[in-house]
Amino acid sequence: MRSLVPWPGVAAALILVGCGAASDRALPVELGASRCGNVAERPWCDARLDPAERTRLLLAAMTLSQKIDLMAGDHFLGVATSDPATGTVNGIPELGIPPLYMSDGPAGTREGISTAFPAPIALGASFNPELAYDMGKVIGREVRLKGNDLVHGPTVDIMRTGLAGRTFETYGEDPYLATRLGVRWIDGAQSEHVIGNVKHYLLNNQEGQVGAPPLLSLIGGRHLISAMVDERTLREIYLPPFEAAVKEAGVGSVMCAYNLINLQPACSHRHLLQGVLRDEWGFDGFVVSDYLLAVKDTVMSINNGNEIEMPVGFFYQPAEIQLAVATGLVSEATIDVRVGNILRTLFRFGFFDRADFPSDDGLIDYPAGDLAARRVAEEGMVLLKNNGVLPLNSATRSIAIIGKPATTYHNVGGSAAVTPWRYTSAVDAITARAGSNVTVTYDDGSQPARAAARAAAADVALVFVGDNAKEGTDKTCLALDCPPFWMGPLLSSPQKNLIEAVVSANPHTVVLLELGGPILTPWRDRLAGLLTTWYGGQATGSAVALVLFGDTDPGGRLPVTFPDAESQTPTAGNFLQYPGQLVAQYSEGVFIGYRWYDHQGIAPAYPFGFGLSYTTFAASDLTLNLVDGRVRATWQITNTGTRAGSTVGQVYLGKPMPEPGVEQPPSALQGFKKIDVPAGAAQTVSVDLDDAAFAYWSESQNGWRVADGCYAIRVGFSSRDLPLTAAVVRSDSGWRIDNACASSSLASRAVASDAGFFTEPPVPPISGKQG
Repeated sequence: MRSLVPWPGVAAALILVGCGAASDRALPVELGASRCGNVAERPWCDARLDPAERTRLLLAAMTLSQKIDLMAGDHFLGVATSDPATGTVNGIPELGIPPLYMSDGPAGTREGISTAFPAPIALGASFNPELAYDMGKVIGREVRLKGNDLVHGPTVDIMRTGLAGRTFETYGEDPYLATRLGVRWIDGAQSEHVIGNVKHYLLNNQEGQVGAPPLLSLIGGRHLISAMVDERTLREIYLPPFEAAVKEAGVGSVMCAYNLINLQPACSHRHLLQGVLRDEWGFDGFVVSDYLLAVKDTVMSINNGNEIEMPVGFFYQPAEIQLAVATGLVSEATIDVRVGNILRTLFRFGFFDRADFPSDDGLIDYPAGDLAARRVAEEGMVLLKNNGVLPLNSATRSIAIIGKPATTYHNVGGSAAVTPWRYTSAVDAITARAGSNVTVTYDDGSQPARAAARAAAADVALVFVGDNAKEGTDKTCLALDCPPFWMGPLLSSPQKNLIEAVVSANPHTVVLLELGGPILTPWRDRLAGLLTTWYGGQATGSAVALVLFGDTDPGGRLPVTFPDAESQTPTAGNFLQYPGQLVAQYSEGVFIGYRWYDHQGIAPAYPFGFGLSYTTFAASDLTLNLVDGRVRATWQITNTGTRAGSTVGQVYLGKPMPEPGVEQPPSALQGFKKIDVPAGAAQTVSVDLDDAAFAYWSESQNGWRVADGCYAIRVGFSSRDLPLTAAVVRSDSGWRIDNACASSSLASRAVASDAGFFTEPPVPPISGKQG
């Protein structure tokens, strides 16, 4: 049973426990609060020793049975009830090993009431790594104050298809964006002395079955699907966020995924778990399986790199492991490696050398959490269209609010099923902000004709609609209303009908999208305004009111591309690519998200990185300099409007074709800066590009290489709004700045397209100025 004694403050006498490359991530602990025991009887309890030595001493004192006991969870129902935790590995009291308690997750802890943050895709839309740190820190603190030692988060999977049910739990479609946010989220969580568990390693890019009869619903789902992918695509698209989590954030644990990769289960994939994660990246933490049958076998999973099976041992039952050791299929030395990875990490994080974390909601500063959640919601909202109706002002005397999402908290379930400690609906927040001089009415939208009549009587109509994504099943389409796959297509779309009825009654209609990912917007041209709020968490209503009335600038930029038609998406129309049934061919390679649209010359409805402000911005004066072996891009962003606002300066890199047949995306995000700029002011922005930004994965040489040639550096406000271009050339003598090569590079791309390589895409028409 967990202690209810508050976690003591860190005493004046602190020590740092650490080893190897991760020593700078070691955590301070209080010697006097040790749960380990007497040093004379248990020498591994001596906190003055480094984690490796303490692990050696403890392993030597353990029996094989005791070691095996640490390799699986012990409470099957914890994942459903969070009692005593989402996941629990019982300790070994006779050795001074405390229980290890685990908690979800990426949008807040699931134990009791908690701060319910917006879905992580809203954090992706914020383009703000420091906000990611704050979110991770608040969640880490609540995880700790609820008595847990490890948090299952963040989710840094890359969105491959917008149909994936768990898109809302990702940071979007771009690996660089996910990398920068994931690192800072982990930094924040681990600053609270809990262990981060980055997930899902690797390629958890689809959830449930689409297109099969119900009895075959698992086939093609996350438990059985095999992602068939080449090494370059792994390295350039899907692995970077995990690599940075290990190398930069010093994450303590990694969660292996349900799915298979090139026909090998992720939780027993030797190349990824041992070759890449440990041998190449130097990961010295432990691997935890996703819950319930992510582990597919006993012998290969233990031999190839998975330490703990959750929520309990199915394949890691003590008898199964004992048999594997007895028959020589698993050596006791391998068991020592697995358990040693667990113990060394726990020693590094001070797990043995402190008192139990408290389990007391009374210690949690919930108002501070609410403020943090509201900030994420505000900064993540993306204004996609505005014909002058926003922000609402004193001329607005009546507002019609329409749609059930304006009154209900959206709980997406699964590991993001957070119960908010408070919730303010959009109706209540807008009514309070509007004041007594503004008439606010509400209609649930169930009858479009009635809603239209109410809208016609108001100055402005606010229509709240949304999709319904969730863990465990994929969406059947990208429209607002998608039926289950066994029902076939809808004859009508209730939410689409509602939007069209209201906008016909009132041209001053703003649609607010409560989303978990990209959708189709065929009605967008008729609207006066379009605002994406995502799944906004407990503070979504307050944040919506602040943004609508202009108390804060809509801070978000799209972390995913919104297609103009479902047929445009990278996996559309190819059953082998998606859903794939038993195998999914990742034949699009590195061309996912905006890379695909650029590669194909397709104009999306709204491009990656796009978002409007209540002011306007211009970019100018791009210069390049070589600084300490890096290329530094510097430019000016000017607020050309009449009010302060925020924007995201974005840097994209166009690479030359390095080898025959190795195609490159026309551009890829390699830097960004979110800034606030007063009206009429200008701000200088700089982004450094190191060799990693210019590198590609060479399958012929099995490693990262930087090719000779011209690299176009494009700067602007979205993947399709890049007004500034400069260039550098790489040769045997190193880097040189050569802006003239940029135009010749673009010309060579056009020539290459005749051979079927790629075409420089047109800039699509987009309503409103970007920035």
